[in-house]
Amino acid sequence: MFDLGRSFIFIGILLVTIGVVLLLLNKVPGLGKFPGDILIERKNYTFYFPIVSCILMSLLLSFIFWFMGKK
Repeated sequence: MFDLGRSFIFIGILLVTIGVVLLLLNKVPGLGKFPGDILIERKNYTFYFPIVSCILMSLLLSFIFWFMGKK
C-alpha cells in the first residue's frame, strides 16, 4: 500500500509540473506560429495542427535526453 501512495504522489507532482510547463509555453512568443503549422479557420470551426512546432519540440527534447544520457 505504501508503494501505491508513493506512485500517486509522483504522478500528481508530474501532472502539476506538466500543467505549469504548458501554462508557461503559452507565453513564449512565436511558439506554434511557425511556417508549416496548419491553421484552418472557417465560419463555424477552427482546426489547428502545429506540425512544425511538434517536430522542433521533438528534436529539442531528443537532444536534451541524448545529452543527459552521455554523462
